[in-house]
Amino acid sequence: MIAENPQHIRQQPPPLLATGSRPAVRRFTVDGSEALEHRLEALVKKVHHGVLRITGDKALQGLLLGGGYGRGEGGVLRTAQGDLPYNDLEFYVFLRGPLLKNRRKYQHLLNELSEELSHEAGLEVELKVFSLQKLRTSSVSMFFYDLFMGHCWVHGNEELLAGCAHHGAGEFIPLHEATRLLMNRCSGLLLSAEYLQRPQFAAPESDFVNRNLHKLRLALGDAVLTSHGQYHWTCEERHRRLHLLNLHLSWYPAVLAEHARGVEFKLHPFQSTASRTELEGDHKVLSDLAQQVWLWLEGKRLVRNFGTPAEYINCKQNKCPETSAFRNLLLNVVYLRRNALAAPWRHPRQRVLEALALLLWLPLDAASVTRLQRLLCTKAADFPALVGAYRALWSRVN
Repeated sequence: MIAENPQHIRQQPPPLLATGSRPAVRRFTVDGSEALEHRLEALVKKVHHGVLRITGDKALQGLLLGGGYGRGEGGVLRTAQGDLPYNDLEFYVFLRGPLLKNRRKYQHLLNELSEELSHEAGLEVELKVFSLQKLRTSSVSMFFYDLFMGHCWVHGNEELLAGCAHHGAGEFIPLHEATRLLMNRCSGLLLSAEYLQRPQFAAPESDFVNRNLHKLRLALGDAVLTSHGQYHWTCEERHRRLHLLNLHLSWYPAVLAEHARGVEFKLHPFQSTASRTELEGDHKVLSDLAQQVWLWLEGKRLVRNFGTPAEYINCKQNKCPETSAFRNLLLNVVYLRRNALAAPWRHPRQRVLEALALLLWLPLDAASVTRLQRLLCTKAADFPALVGAYRALWSRVN
């Protein structure tokens, strides 16, 4: 049961030291064991030392842990051997100098360190070269809001975020960010559909599907919150706010209930052993619910009424109006190459949005296959191959 009492909701990030590394009192999880906290602390220190070995102290401005563990609400996997970490550890490496130059010089070395530490720790460790200047000049997004509001400095301090205060205005996260969130989580739903059709379906496949279904559960409510300017950086507060919206929409009670399950899984994940049949039932329920939220959200964003997925797919309106036509042309040339001349001024993400809706919610008949081949620039003709082509394009434009 998710706590609804606002006194139990953390409204502000835990205090940080003025200089140096993270304070010892800062936690990575809400209720993980001390052994888990010490394990994560030791891993963070290894990351810090490894990054310094690569960049040197002069080049390194700051090292920041983001994601769930940076916000202090990382997943806790309960096992017979004790609490274990579940989520990835996402580090952002802020370096002095031009971002592109730093990426060319350091990212491949940091990738090698990531692989080494991931293998040693048994969980994914990500290290991304980033720029404080880019953070200061970028417009508000869900990603930057989460990073600004919930993070942990490993090297550096809060003074480095001077000039980034605009990222703390969650109420100004634009509506297309909610669409992007749903696009990504519904992509997980699509990949899960392909997994559920595989001849071999064992524990790894079950865990993949279960994890992506829970991510979607959380995202449905988060997208609704974003559309009302109510998104928050902590998942517990998001659930409280979603409950307070009290929307008079037929699907709202289901979204609220699924969001509660998503919050619980985020904080206390588990490795699934559910059967294919069980997960197929959950997948069908969530796919139907996601379709309703998708059409509602896209109708609100594009100021249109979409009664069916077909109406959405067939709509000729620019589905990414927030993007620059010239930049769209460049992206089409880079990502689509000889196919770039088909709708060159539209962002290639529009292809992903339409292909996703078609693959998830419409029958895969001859006409659909032809349209998907055109959207995804592929000759694939069966569902697994089309999902593979979709995944390739989605990973580029995400």
